[in-house]
Amino acid sequence: MEPGARPQKERLSPPGGRDAALDGIRGLAALGVWLLHVGGNTGVIYRDGMLAWMTTRLGVAVPIFFVLSGLLLYRPFARAVVDGGPPPSTGRYLWRRVLRVFPAYWLVVALALSAWSSPDWYGWLTWLLMLQNYTEQVRPPDGLYQMWTMPIELAFYLLLPLLAWALGRWARRGAPASRPVRLLGGLAVLPVLSLATVVAGHVAEQPQLALWLPHHLIYFAAGMAMAVLSVWIGRSRALDSLAPQLLVLALLLFALLSTELAGPRTLALPTLSQSLWRMVLETAVAVLVVAPFALAPRGDSLRYRLLGNPVSAYLGRISYSVFLWHAPVITLYYRLSGAEPFNGDFWPVAAFTLVVTLLVSAGSHHLVEESALRLSGRRRVPAPPSPAREPSAPGP
Repeated sequence: MEPGARPQKERLSPPGGRDAALDGIRGLAALGVWLLHVGGNTGVIYRDGMLAWMTTRLGVAVPIFFVLSGLLLYRPFARAVVDGGPPPSTGRYLWRRVLRVFPAYWLVVALALSAWSSPDWYGWLTWLLMLQNYTEQVRPPDGLYQMWTMPIELAFYLLLPLLAWALGRWARRGAPASRPVRLLGGLAVLPVLSLATVVAGHVAEQPQLALWLPHHLIYFAAGMAMAVLSVWIGRSRALDSLAPQLLVLALLLFALLSTELAGPRTLALPTLSQSLWRMVLETAVAVLVVAPFALAPRGDSLRYRLLGNPVSAYLGRISYSVFLWHAPVITLYYRLSGAEPFNGDFWPVAAFTLVVTLLVSAGSHHLVEESALRLSGRRRVPAPPSPAREPSAPGP
């Protein structure tokens, strides 16, 4: 190693490729959202027992999605600050986000609104531009109740270049060695904003604030902090040794999340303390699930074999389409079967909607998502090979 050179860090993902384990996490999160909505439509989540409560709390998949977005989208910006390279092109970044998100979203929204709703031009414009969280609505249209997360993601996409610029400007005021610490210090402001939004929503009796980006910044900030750590220290072997314990702790905290401490499981509004507990616990669970895969070496471990295998990784690659399509498919089942909402046999609903959702999502991913991404000049990247066994000792 050259004198004064920085030590080599293990790459976070294959060159120009994807991280199969993070794809696997995304795939499981998408299945969690599907299972939550099947449980809600069949009334399972309102039954007695811990299993029903834990099904209710599968909404923690949304914070996991947000953590992954913060990690993966902010990492190039963090690398530019820490390593001193040029920042990503804002125009190219935004163009890729548009092509990544809107084509498949427009297809699902257009079909659902045409089939089961009769919106006026204002309603169409609201949904096509992802403005639904900022308008008065008694209830979302059939098949689109999962779409409340999309305006939040879009708001983060739009804010990220400005936020990255501000954090970079703040970090560069210090010595190069202090830049990662300053980035982490700047990111620490974002969770405070989220907690303040929770308090403000309760004090002012404005629950709709929970549908706006500031309420969810704590999750994106956690992912952004992991992005800084991944660039700064690379993958940690110490964290690798603690990974099983962290995942068990995530499960225990999820069990705690699945109690009245984090609020009711009905549509009744939680108290201020319940809202705060839920936010803190969801953040902890999301971080504990993602960190062992984002910041630890990709060794030949059980967790990587489970989440980084080709099936899990592929499910992660089509997870966006799974998220978009599962609610219309559930609605279609109830329309075809004539079953009443919040009723029905869980297993037939689950079997039908899972099979149809996966088939439609695979087609949507390859025909719509990948076709749109090709317009950005981004080549399709094959899944990385199975991770090799870690060497017995780190290299120089």
